[in-house]
Amino acid sequence: MNIASKSIRYLTQIYQNPNYPNPFITKHILSSFFSSSTYRKRLNRRNLEASKQTLDETLFNQAISHLLPRFKPEDLYNLINHQTDPLLCLNLFNWASKQPRFTHTTCTFHITVKKLGAAKMYDEMDRIVESVFSVSNATDSCFGSEVLYNSMIYFYTEGRKLSKAVSVYKHMRSVKNLECRPTIRTYNLLFAAFLSRRSNSYINHMYMDTMRMLFKQMVDDGVEPDVFALNSMVKGYVLSLHLNDALRVYHQMGVVYGCRPNSFTFDYLIHGLCAQGRTCNARKICGEMKEKGFVPSGKSYNSLVCAFAMEGDVDEAVGYLWEMAGKGRAVDYITCWTVVEACCKKNRCGDALSLVEELLEKRLVDRRTYKKLRYELQVNYGDLYDRNGMKNVSKEVGNLSDSRPLLYAVSSLVLCVFHQNLWKLQLCSTWKHRPLLTQCDTLLVLKCGWRARIRVALAKPG
Repeated sequence: MNIASKSIRYLTQIYQNPNYPNPFITKHILSSFFSSSTYRKRLNRRNLEASKQTLDETLFNQAISHLLPRFKPEDLYNLINHQTDPLLCLNLFNWASKQPRFTHTTCTFHITVKKLGAAKMYDEMDRIVESVFSVSNATDSCFGSEVLYNSMIYFYTEGRKLSKAVSVYKHMRSVKNLECRPTIRTYNLLFAAFLSRRSNSYINHMYMDTMRMLFKQMVDDGVEPDVFALNSMVKGYVLSLHLNDALRVYHQMGVVYGCRPNSFTFDYLIHGLCAQGRTCNARKICGEMKEKGFVPSGKSYNSLVCAFAMEGDVDEAVGYLWEMAGKGRAVDYITCWTVVEACCKKNRCGDALSLVEELLEKRLVDRRTYKKLRYELQVNYGDLYDRNGMKNVSKEVGNLSDSRPLLYAVSSLVLCVFHQNLWKLQLCSTWKHRPLLTQCDTLLVLKCGWRARIRVALAKPG
């Protein structure tokens, strides 16, 4: 039982004790005791200390017994690699450091860093990294490797320790060994780390200066950027709302850097341009994307539909909507409602309801989304919803009465049933002497929120 449960149990027993003079004081103590931020920090610290693993001496001695008296770094590497307990790996590394005539190499440091980083033991990993730095600075030998330093950067970025990852990168640039210098993989790891907080534009704007500096250093050092690095720059400029810089990088990809843009490049640009309302540029980028054989993603299609609908170009938005459905991309609720609302703002409520019904028929939305769209229409555009619905129902009935030569009926009974805000019109036809029904057609009128179902009984002459 942890400390929190013990404290709750203790205070609850005091509160339930009838001999306690004032239970309201206990209730106040209970609420204030657990609402204190200092208590939560102290509790988290105690739980963290209690959850720390302890070394199993039996497994440790058993692992040491597998090493020869004069073992080599490769033997220690193989032993640590087969262990699953990261604490045991750390103790094996420390024990080997104290042995005479033994010196750690790059492989032993690398496997230890991988074991500790995968277990998220960053404090212990910091000591290993400092040991690597001290050894490489103390000797002029070619110690370390690009793979070792990239592993350090990777695990630091996984733990959101960006300052330590940048310090490893600076150390890589300062070493004399050319094999330890940053490569394109090093820069891609840093770019991915800086772009991981994509939901906050302020953080992206702050990190964009660092990314621009890293990209400049990469080019100055003679490292050729690949498509991932260029896409990272495009994405960073888009997230930080620098669309002109993103377009500049896009136009320089093939001319300056010799890299062809892929589908992610176009998707980033389309989404960013649509977010700023630059629909003309977004349409042009989308056209270039299709010419090169790429298909826009669902996010790009949704952005295009929403941007054109908010701009007032309903026909263009609906066109991209059906194109999106034809490509098998998923349509979200916000996109559907944006198009429907744009139709209603143009006094085209009938077209909006026709679109909603067609989305349901083509199974682009489920029944729940369909009912939600109908409800939002009725709540936000109730007057236009009802007025256009009655007008369209009467128009359909008038058009049906003009086609009487096709109906061999004597009498007609019109039943209007109002149920769940839907008008159902049923025209039941019978013949003079006996019914002769050979064909039944159902006409579904989808205008302005009113659903009129008109059943017409057609009888052919004998």
